Amino acid sequence: MTPTPTARTGDATLGKAADENFPVAPFFLPRAWRGDLMAVYGFARLVDDIGDGDLAPGGTDARHLGLEPEQSEDRLAMLDALETDLRRVFAATGEEPSHPLLRKLRPTARRRALTPEPFLGLIEANRQDQKVRRYGTYAELAAYCELSANPVGRLVLALTGTTSPERVRRSDAVCTALQIVEHLQDVAEDLERDRIYLPAEDMERFRVTEADLAVPSAGASVRALIAYEAQRASDLLDEGPPLVGSVDGRLKLLLAGFVGGGRSALTAISAAGFDVLPGPPKATKPSLLREVGTVLRRARGER
Repeated sequence: MTPTPTARTGDATLGKAADENFPVAPFFLPRAWRGDLMAVYGFARLVDDIGDGDLAPGGTDARHLGLEPEQSEDRLAMLDALETDLRRVFAATGEEPSHPLLRKLRPTARRRALTPEPFLGLIEANRQDQKVRRYGTYAELAAYCELSANPVGRLVLALTGTTSPERVRRSDAVCTALQIVEHLQDVAEDLERDRIYLPAEDMERFRVTEADLAVPSAGASVRALIAYEAQRASDLLDEGPPLVGSVDGRLKLLLAGFVGGGRSALTAISAAGFDVLPGPPKATKPSLLREVGTVLRRARGER
């Protein structure tokens, strides 16, 4: 049977899960958890694809959101339409969401008693991406991560019924770290989109200019800056083992995968001599497994 356009739209977005630094919904989780995590991931990936202009050609996503196909290039209009459709996910009555990925999200949101705030944060982060191209301070970047990354960790805790103030605090640190790591991997790609997620105050400290980021290979000053930001992410990831140690069962493995994914990506960045300009340094599977094992061992010591 040939897949319908609706099915292809959702499948193409969900298929990007394999490219993430961490396992999104690994096989060892209960099937219900995997389905719920992929429903949340589908939304998160869709909103990022809208914000980055990475939607599939043809305007299918725009049509699903009630817009004309040519409006798929209008990112703010697309994000506004996505927010309207998201409101349908959480409405007690009224019409079904229009986009297939949001229709998949609706039963998860109801079954797990999710709230709209984390999803709205992800939309707002992508609106910010259309308006803010540079960050002056680390505090400004951390505030962006509060919208762009931290909601994902909070959603994982909500989906698994393990939310607590301390876990949220540690999860926020881990998610901010993962966002910083992704920014470090994608310096060259982001610059092509006229975005720089390296704080200007740090660039000035290391005497790095925007022109220094636009060359094929990083000089000593850029490498020193990337090493500094990588250490900042590493320090945040230190909140990971206590978070992993606070939960049990398969959730422990999932969270260890998130933390280990960040650690293995940092290892790849270090192995590249902190030269991220030729392309994103990618972690290997053996490195990921080693880092997950290390996280689990440290987590046992935190209990």
